[in-house]
Amino acid sequence: MSDIVPPEVKPKPAVPAKPPHVGAPSPSSPFPPQGPGIGGAAPVPSAIPVLIGGHGGHAPTHAPGQSGAHNAALSQGGGSTLLGYIGIDTIIEQMRKKTMKSGFDFNIMVVGNSGLGKSTLVNTLFKSQISRRSGGWARDEKIPKTVEIKSVAHFIEEGGVKMKLTVIDTPGFGDLINNDNCWEPIAKYINEQYEKFLKEEVNITRKKRIPDTRVHCCLYFISPTGHSLRQLDIEFMKRLSHSVNIIPVIAKADTMTIDERQDFKQRVRKELEMGGIEYYPQKEFDDDMEDKSENDKIREAVPFAVVGSDKEYQVNNKRVLGRKTPWGVVEVENPNHCEFSQLRDFLIRSHLQDLKEVTHNIHYETYRAKRLNANGGLHPISSNDTIESNL
Repeated sequence: MSDIVPPEVKPKPAVPAKPPHVGAPSPSSPFPPQGPGIGGAAPVPSAIPVLIGGHGGHAPTHAPGQSGAHNAALSQGGGSTLLGYIGIDTIIEQMRKKTMKSGFDFNIMVVGNSGLGKSTLVNTLFKSQISRRSGGWARDEKIPKTVEIKSVAHFIEEGGVKMKLTVIDTPGFGDLINNDNCWEPIAKYINEQYEKFLKEEVNITRKKRIPDTRVHCCLYFISPTGHSLRQLDIEFMKRLSHSVNIIPVIAKADTMTIDERQDFKQRVRKELEMGGIEYYPQKEFDDDMEDKSENDKIREAVPFAVVGSDKEYQVNNKRVLGRKTPWGVVEVENPNHCEFSQLRDFLIRSHLQDLKEVTHNIHYETYRAKRLNANGGLHPISSNDTIESNL
C-alpha cells in the first residue's frame, strides 16, 4: 500500500491595504479597515474577487474572513464580496463635490389672494429679501383683467452650496369680480416651462446643462376663514394637482385660536379628500415603508398653518422673528405658535430634492408623453437654430 500524500496547503493571498489618502469606511460599510503588510512590506495584490451565487451551477466559494452565513446572505441577492478595498464608497463624495461646483435650481410658485402674506412667507423661509412685496393696487393703477405671472430669480449660498432660487408670483389671482378660469394663465405658464425643457432635450446638439425653469413646488395659500374652502380653491387644486406639486398652507394662522385652527385643518383635509385632490407628498409615490411612515406624518399636518414675518423682536433676551400684538409676540419659528418651522424643514431640509425628482420623473414625463403622442414626436431644431441657442 502506497503512502497517502497530504494535499498541498497554499497560503492565502494577502489583502491589499486601504490607500492612505482615502477616508475611513463608514460604520455601515461591510469592508473592515485593512492594516499594513507583514513586516512593513507592501501588500500583495489580491486575487479576483470571489463571486457569490455565480451562474453555471458553480457552488459559492467562501471568501477569506467571511462566514458561510454571510456568503449565503449575499448569494440570495446575487451580489459579490470583495477581498480588499476598492473605493466605490467615495462616489457620494464625488457627487457632492460636483453638485457644489455647479449648484442647482429650485423654482417655487406662490398662489393666493392678495394680502395673505405670500411674499413675506417666502422671504421668511429663505431668510432673505427674495420676493418683492406688493402693497396691492394703487388708485391710479389699472387693475389687470387677467392673472399676471411674475418671476424673480435670486442666487443664494450657504455652506458652499449655491442655489438659484426663482419665486413665481401670481398677482391678481382670486381678486377679480369674475374669477372664472383664472387658473388658466397659471396652468399655461407651468406647461410652457415643460415645453421649453422638452425642446431643449430634442435638440440635435444639446446644452451640457439644460436650464431648468420648471415649477418644482406650488404653495397654495388658503384664507384663514375658519369655515371651509372656497369653490375657487377646490377648482384650482383639482385642475393643477396633476401638473405640479401643490402644498396647501393656511395663511396668517395667528388670526385663529388653536381650536379653530385644528378644526379648520381637519375640515380642509376632508374637503380635499372628497374632491379627489392630490397634494404633495402623494401617497402613490412613497418608495418604501420608511418613506410612507415619514410622509404620513406630513400628510397629517397638511395644510400647514403658518405665520410669516421679516421683523425681529426681543423675547426672553433673544431676537426672534415674529408678529407683535397687544397681548404678546407671535413667534414665527416657535412650533407652539404656528407650523412655519415644520413647513420649512419639510420643504427645504428633507424634501427639496424629492420635489425636483417628482417634477422631473412624474409631472414632466406625463407632459412629455402626451406631447409626443399627440404630435407624433417633436422635430429637432435646425442646426443653425441649435448653434444660436447654445451661444
